[in-house]
Amino acid sequence: MKLSKLVGVRFKEKPAFCVIDSHTYSLRGGYVKRVSNGIFSLYTPMKKVTQNIEKILREEMDGVDCQEVMFPVVLPGALWEESGRYESVGEELLRFKDRNDTPMVLGMTHEEAAVHLAREYGSTYANYPFAFYQIQTKYRDEARPRAGLIRVREFTMKDAYSFHTSQEDLEKYYDRMANAYDRIFERAGIPDVISVKSDSGMIGGSVSHEYMLLTDAGEDSIALCDDCGYSANMEAAETTVDNSGCTPAGELKKVYTPDCKTIEDVCAFLKSKVEESCKAVVYQINATDEYVVVFIRGDYEVNETKLVNYLHEEVHPAEITEESGLVAGFCGPYEQHGNCRIVYDKSLEGIENLCCGGNETNYHYTGLNIKRDIGDVEYVDVSKIRDGDICPCCGKKTIRISRGIEVGNIFQLGTKYSDSMKMTYTDEDGSSKTPIMGCYGIGVGRLAASIMEARHDDKGPIWPITVAPWKVHVCCMRRDDDACREAADKIYEELTNMGVEVIYDDRDVRAGVMFADADLLGVPVRVIVGPKALANGEIELCTRDKSVQLSVKKEDIIAETKKLMDSLYEEINSKVKSRI
Repeated sequence: MKLSKLVGVRFKEKPAFCVIDSHTYSLRGGYVKRVSNGIFSLYTPMKKVTQNIEKILREEMDGVDCQEVMFPVVLPGALWEESGRYESVGEELLRFKDRNDTPMVLGMTHEEAAVHLAREYGSTYANYPFAFYQIQTKYRDEARPRAGLIRVREFTMKDAYSFHTSQEDLEKYYDRMANAYDRIFERAGIPDVISVKSDSGMIGGSVSHEYMLLTDAGEDSIALCDDCGYSANMEAAETTVDNSGCTPAGELKKVYTPDCKTIEDVCAFLKSKVEESCKAVVYQINATDEYVVVFIRGDYEVNETKLVNYLHEEVHPAEITEESGLVAGFCGPYEQHGNCRIVYDKSLEGIENLCCGGNETNYHYTGLNIKRDIGDVEYVDVSKIRDGDICPCCGKKTIRISRGIEVGNIFQLGTKYSDSMKMTYTDEDGSSKTPIMGCYGIGVGRLAASIMEARHDDKGPIWPITVAPWKVHVCCMRRDDDACREAADKIYEELTNMGVEVIYDDRDVRAGVMFADADLLGVPVRVIVGPKALANGEIELCTRDKSVQLSVKKEDIIAETKKLMDSLYEEINSKVKSRI
């Protein structure tokens, strides 16, 4: 490919609306163009990157006996009605009607289509286990697209589905797929991706893991323990609180606390510890508007995902009215007569001397002992884990919270879809049974952007050779110099004939422009043909990250370029082999 013919514009200025580096370089480097909010066209460089990622995905999926298929993007609403998700999924699912007034959807996930495809083949135990995957366009009507290809509305995804006759068989295949995912990220040049326990969300299932690229640009929070290796998405991380050493039980008193509506105001006024306070966080159930009051230790926050999973209902922050019987800013568990459902977080368990709302404007209680004053209550974990909290695995106070980008996920779905869609098979004994499913996803565009986020400097991306749009970038520094031009042309021709993917900067531009564009394209190996070095019979050979910078004899440049490429491949392949 000659750079003079490459469609797309590269530029120097950072767009003001870009919040992370990968978004900046995707635009500055001529990789993508915004069509609409969360919808992008891909120029040739990004298309080539995603094709290389897809090649890795296909090889690894084929390697775990997963067959490639293709599902439609547009699906009948009736298929989603079978699973119950046509109604249960929110506005992220784009629903519409065709000219015959038939309800249709744009596929955001394809579990329903997978069951539909497998029903007949999977009707006998003799065909199990089996798995298939697709690499397909999806559409999710995301409320807040952001950060370029990281969070979009239209995207390409590799999604795989497996079918089993036992939980044991599912778990074995789940482990095989997890190992394949490790190899995928190694081969893509981001081995520092970690697997974390996660919440299954709308996909469902009892067990799920997310693959997270740790980066400050991430929008997910991850709980990590460096001592034992525990990792979990904050939505799923269990919060363990040690309330030993708290103030002994005291007398329950109602205290006048004028204008103290926040827990910080109350504790400052009473000169008490926030760790011995109980605050109320009020929600309403979406479907019924029923009030839900969560009582939680004053220094913790409610994890709404945990709360939704406990209630089995979606919720939203409450609008407290007089009819509710709740007193905004002064709500407490003692003598609580509001028309509401009460949830006690585990962070309160074991505290014998709490301050809390008095259920009367400008009043709070001190000395509350829940067991003594209210009775036996059920404590559940609905709080967000924090830095320095107790690790639920090793029991040490070593939890740290990091940021990450989700680049993949795997789920043990159980029978959520096969049961609701009435998929059955005849077992060896003639009985009818429901198959068990797993599903496994990787967003192709998001992975490309994540690689760029993890592998860049202040000039542009540094693509790993396995996914780079081209493997070698040839720069002809003086097109008006016959010897320089002829040497560069010959190198480009010889490498191309060898099957090497080469981008050749054949333009008549200043060196600064040429190198700036080369940095933005991020090609791992660079060959620089300049008149001064050429006069000495030498050509410069270097890597994009400048870790290798060589002056090579003109007659050896092809062999040395190939040698350098091979070393970059071997560096990645050696890490992959160590996982096998």
